[in-house]
Amino acid sequence: MRRSVPVATIAALTSAGLLLSGCSGKSSSSGSAEANAATKGIVNASDEKGGTLTYAMSDAPESYDPGNTYYAYVWNFSRLYARPLTTFKPGPGPKGNELVPDLAESMGKSSDGNKTWTYKIRKGLKYDDGKPITSKDVKYAVERSNFARDVLSLGPNYFQTYLKDNEGGYKGPYKDSSPEGLKSIETPDDQTIVFRLKQPFAEFDYLVSAPQTAPVPKARDKGADYTKNIASSGSYKFDTYEEGKKVVLVRNPHWDAKTDPLRKQLPDKIVLNMKVAQSTIDKDLKAGNTHIDMAGRGVDAQTQAQLLTSTKEKANTDNALGQRLSYVAINPKVAPFDKVECRRAVQYAVDKKAVQTAQGGPIRGDVATTVLPTDLAGYQKFDQYPQKYNGENLDLTEAKKQWEACGAGNVSTTISARSDRQDEVDAATSVVGSLKKIGIDAKIQTYPSGKYFSDYAGVPAFTKKNNIGLMMMQWGSDYPTGFGYLNQIVNGKAIQKSGNSNLSELDDPAINKLLDEAIATSDKGQREKDYAEIDKKTMEQAVIVPLTYFKILLYRSPKATNLVSTSAYSGEYDYLNVGVKK
Repeated sequence: MRRSVPVATIAALTSAGLLLSGCSGKSSSSGSAEANAATKGIVNASDEKGGTLTYAMSDAPESYDPGNTYYAYVWNFSRLYARPLTTFKPGPGPKGNELVPDLAESMGKSSDGNKTWTYKIRKGLKYDDGKPITSKDVKYAVERSNFARDVLSLGPNYFQTYLKDNEGGYKGPYKDSSPEGLKSIETPDDQTIVFRLKQPFAEFDYLVSAPQTAPVPKARDKGADYTKNIASSGSYKFDTYEEGKKVVLVRNPHWDAKTDPLRKQLPDKIVLNMKVAQSTIDKDLKAGNTHIDMAGRGVDAQTQAQLLTSTKEKANTDNALGQRLSYVAINPKVAPFDKVECRRAVQYAVDKKAVQTAQGGPIRGDVATTVLPTDLAGYQKFDQYPQKYNGENLDLTEAKKQWEACGAGNVSTTISARSDRQDEVDAATSVVGSLKKIGIDAKIQTYPSGKYFSDYAGVPAFTKKNNIGLMMMQWGSDYPTGFGYLNQIVNGKAIQKSGNSNLSELDDPAINKLLDEAIATSDKGQREKDYAEIDKKTMEQAVIVPLTYFKILLYRSPKATNLVSTSAYSGEYDYLNVGVKK
């Protein structure tokens, strides 16, 4: 889902008490829960209404527009004010992967061999201004988010890729003013929406869980500026929007619990403070002045050290997997990485144990050897580029052999990282040190998270022009299947001019074909075998250097209710029904 967010740097620390627990256990209704309690149940379960729930984050989101965002935490948060056709039911760990109807009254009805999907939206739904929500608003939301990429480029392009297009090419609602719009989305009445696809798509119910299916009334759309005045279809609406500073949500008076079995609308007000130093967020979490770190980054280095050495403090932590991978994307469009031998040399040369230490030690994730994370169905353990150590030192014999075969000699390149993610910068520093030993002089160039994909690493023309051969990346599944994880980072169809997540611009016909075949079959077991094969073929291309199967370490505020760490949102707490103790 998405561009997951990293954590703070610290020397390797381990704690048996903080290893990821299994996802069984009872919910806790008291403030004295144990470590990892939110990975096993809902902590401080409560239906108590009232109070102000406070979030904070160290940066600002790229956008709050549900059709123009791709960070996991915004997808999670946006469900408070934007209801997609389907969503994930709050639950611990893998139980949070349960897909349920949201704006739709039931899951989709497929026909024509999974090429046509029909949904009925619930009756009686209204926006925050009291006007009715219709199926036409869902159609418009998909059109604007997927077919106007020159205006809204930050989200995924699944619908653009898989929906039938109009003859001659549909240019999106800002350029095509015809009342019919995209012909492959039909709205025969105000409650029914029908999607017609180019090819079978067995996991379409998952696809419509993206916030891009949250309804948008055409009359209120302002293009890129829609983020400043979003029409709410959820239980909360925007009261205050101060760009880059603060957002305040209040109850949506036209939300009706009878039309929404998922949301509880507990707090009176929800406040999000932006661009707050991570150390300050951690202090405020412990003091009870902030209830949730919005970005789900995990605590910083100093706080982590304090938590792991205090039995009392450890009881308020959750260490969770979340279908995440930390990796280096190699750019084959930039010499000398256009040669597979050069890319293989990087695979063998990067000291993954050193990177793991830079990211915070084993508590932040195990060393990775595959593209698929270990907690996704379809994962198969293998190691295409096994690393050997002589004591503490990485054996570079194979790395030097591949580099010699590549014939590049001593070269200079640039590695990109996000400036406000110190752990990512430190991991990049570790990579730089490793590569120097085989003749690669890499310079780190940092860019802000909010613009990393829209202006820099996610713009192929920019990376090529600026000799960016390597890019630091962390990825979480769009939805909890191999396709939901792999498609946007290895499918050639997913490459975009801006907002690109396939940073290596991998466009391998065999991989593209396997993805198409996998998503077309209704056989779940066969799909998972295909995803494992895609993983292996991607590693053969050597364009992704897996670093760690990333885990987060969150501080759980005893003053917040209904906290549960969910795999569906990268191990973050599920934001749908968090409340506060009075």
